[in-house]
Amino acid sequence: MTIKGILDQKISRASFIRKAPAALAAAGAVSTLGLGATAPAAAEETKPGYYGVPRTWIWNPNANAMVDTSKWKKEGPYTIGFSNASISNAWRVAFQHGVFWAAGQHRDEIAHLLATDANDDPSKQIADIQDLISQGVDVLLIAAATEDALDSVVGRAMEQGIPVIMVDRKVKTASNYITYITASDWALGRLEALWLCETLGGKGNIVMLPGIAGSSVAEIRIKANEEVFGKFPGIKVLEKQYCDWNPATGKSVMAALIQKHGKEINGVLADSALQGSGAIQAFLAAGYKDGEIPPMTGGDIALMYQLASQHNIKMVGIDYPTSMGITGIETVLDVMKGIPVPEKVEVSFNVVTSPGADTVSVKGDRHLLDHVSMSDPGDLSPSNGLPAGYNPSTFKPDYPK
Repeated sequence: MTIKGILDQKISRASFIRKAPAALAAAGAVSTLGLGATAPAAAEETKPGYYGVPRTWIWNPNANAMVDTSKWKKEGPYTIGFSNASISNAWRVAFQHGVFWAAGQHRDEIAHLLATDANDDPSKQIADIQDLISQGVDVLLIAAATEDALDSVVGRAMEQGIPVIMVDRKVKTASNYITYITASDWALGRLEALWLCETLGGKGNIVMLPGIAGSSVAEIRIKANEEVFGKFPGIKVLEKQYCDWNPATGKSVMAALIQKHGKEINGVLADSALQGSGAIQAFLAAGYKDGEIPPMTGGDIALMYQLASQHNIKMVGIDYPTSMGITGIETVLDVMKGIPVPEKVEVSFNVVTSPGADTVSVKGDRHLLDHVSMSDPGDLSPSNGLPAGYNPSTFKPDYPK
């Protein structure tokens, strides 16, 4: 199924409807991004949450205009250029698998999918995009390594008449691309920070472990985190250190923070399970026992959910769905057919909490082991949208190369 719906966003959570991940969209399902399984009554929507924080404040939704794509309409089959920032971690591997798998589902419309891997190097990605353009691609699907460095080359592609769709990570200038496929980093950042602040009772010392410096995803989440911290004067950020969405980096950074601050650390805000799982391993290596590790945030990858369950850690996880890779291919095809698309396509996500870890404002859609099982591969992305039984280490997508 292609993406054709208007993604109007309203203050009420019950009407904060967004496009479901591709696997759900195929079944015609529409999901709300909620703080619980059911929507409260309208009066409850404006009721202040913990410490007077309005529950609807975290969404800050905006109108979403439709983009006329008729100027890019052309007959297929199409040659798609896919410029990926990297496949340097488990999230990125599952995301790329989604792009490849979706292309294979549309063989009648796609002649070739030409994919490049920038290895998290903006300079290489600029060269990759120039090379894809030289090969005569009809359209570009790009996940930018950083939003500033890639801005100019993306804009030049559009000036040459090649439509550009951003997915996962965008560039700085919105006019340099047609649409951006994501899950709301503003909502995600606000949710994880609000959960941690409320879990700590509005008072305590925390450390922040964001992803890659300069990437739109990490920087937006930090801004959203800091908005929430401004509502909780009793929360002190001891340090913020980028961890490159890398488990080994998360472990080494957290180990150094534990050595420096020790028991002064009351909570850990990791914007992904990639570095979050490494942070848990650092606490275990430092001798923390089950139930002693402070509350943590994370999401995206099974291992952190499994470790949190195994070691009795209070946790909230919010997956940044790798299924947006599937949505990326569907959106590319809409653009090439001249079908209007939203200027921003937001896939839905689930809030996952450890049992008993719901707060006044942030309530889980499911618990840890309802989201993953202890037998799942640790590098599994739970929100992948791929066929049942997907295993990233054995999956071999078949697509038109």
